[in-house]
Amino acid sequence: MNPYQVIKAKRVTEKGRVLENLVNAKSNKSVSRCQTPKVVFDVHPKANKRQIADAIEEIYKEKKVKVVKVNTITVKPKQRRVRGFDGVQSGFKKAVVSFRPGDSIEVGG
Repeated sequence: MNPYQVIKAKRVTEKGRVLENLVNAKSNKSVSRCQTPKVVFDVHPKANKRQIADAIEEIYKEKKVKVVKVNTITVKPKQRRVRGFDGVQSGFKKAVVSFRPGDSIEVGG
């Protein structure tokens, strides 16, 4: 699979922003222990952790990032009702990718 087929998009949510900012947080001892930057991505449902890590390193090879750990979460489809009609909100798969301390994929970092 092409790296851009494995990694669909960066997932921008409030929880994802909290994970990204854990590296800079020094509010208490347990939070300040987090040294590895984390970023959340939407990924292909059949991609495994090794494929995700290789795709991230390939896409961001000019930044010379190294993936340390990948955690995947499969979100199941949910039943929804809109204007009296039954429907299904599609499921998806996301990956929380941890980088080496000091690595960043951000433009300013």
